Amino acid sequence: MSGRSRLDDVLTFGVEEELLLVDRDSGVTVPCAAEVLAQAAPALGQRVGEEFYATQVEIRTVPAQRACALRADLAQARRLCAAAAAPLGAAPAGSGCAVLTSPTPRLTGSDRYRAVARRLAPFVRATDSELSGCHVHLGTLERGEALALSARLRSWLPILQALAVNSPFSAGRERGWASWRAAQYARWPTVGPAPVVDEPGYETLARRMVAAGEVRDRKMIYWYARPSERWPTLEVRLCDVNADLDLDVLVAVLLRGLGTVLLAEFRAGREEPDHTEDAVLLDVHDQAGRHGLRGRGLDPATGLRAPFDNCLSSLVERARPGLRAAGDEHLADRLVAQVRRVGSGADRQRAVFARHGDLRRVAAELAAVTADC
Repeated sequence: MSGRSRLDDVLTFGVEEELLLVDRDSGVTVPCAAEVLAQAAPALGQRVGEEFYATQVEIRTVPAQRACALRADLAQARRLCAAAAAPLGAAPAGSGCAVLTSPTPRLTGSDRYRAVARRLAPFVRATDSELSGCHVHLGTLERGEALALSARLRSWLPILQALAVNSPFSAGRERGWASWRAAQYARWPTVGPAPVVDEPGYETLARRMVAAGEVRDRKMIYWYARPSERWPTLEVRLCDVNADLDLDVLVAVLLRGLGTVLLAEFRAGREEPDHTEDAVLLDVHDQAGRHGLRGRGLDPATGLRAPFDNCLSSLVERARPGLRAAGDEHLADRLVAQVRRVGSGADRQRAVFARHGDLRRVAAELAAVTADC
């Protein structure tokens, strides 16, 4: 891949953020998504929608070529949702788990989500709070290209998961994980590293899973990276959502840069898929969820175990040609340095609790940071 900064060489990208709606006084999640959507949708249209729980909304960007456009999309949607929630005494908050919630959060009323909840009832009951992720779409890709890119990203994804950890508290308790969402979500059927398959293999596998009743439909294939059933994209869906908008932008920028490099190598016939064993990847994902960048992962550049912070440096260097081609190199370096200076979302949540000893202050800080975009 050349060093030219031509956007034709670079993948487009988009982001979906699942945001909690919390009471501004108590910090407890409140089921006011329908009212927020009614107020925000006239301005945002399809860029805002419902989620699994009535205490969540999802905001979405349009496909973007430049990081500044993607960030502006997310910032506008956050601000409009905050304005819609304010008269209800609520505010959107970016956290992988609800810090404070009711014992049984109310489900969204849509037929699809209720059908999913019935099918996954044991897992839904065992999940102690709402789970909120940040999903990144990379495109435009044919189905076979999306699967090839997924195979090449497998061993890099735990590093991005470690970078994005933002759920040490859930349902009123410290859980001992930097991303308790990761621990909860990993119990759900089909969640985990994507298999290495080509397009015919994917079609066979997806049809078998639906026919066997493992999933209701293909949208319930919750691999960490999957070809979208709606858009010509690869959807990467393993990271916690963050209150700090720049952290979600950083995840998207790094993924786009790395994806651009790996896809170019695939198209040139140079790079092989990642055949790291699932058992190894599951262990590394577990370490990412437990410890974030403070833990030890697997450095795909060397094949050796190393601190996740070192692995992040390897990822940035592997992605650098793609970052440079997109004009994102300096942005990525600046935001990585910022995370190393101020800590992850999980670090920041724990720091607020250490100062105040009150989870309501943690929830309030998450809402304040989410709105400060």
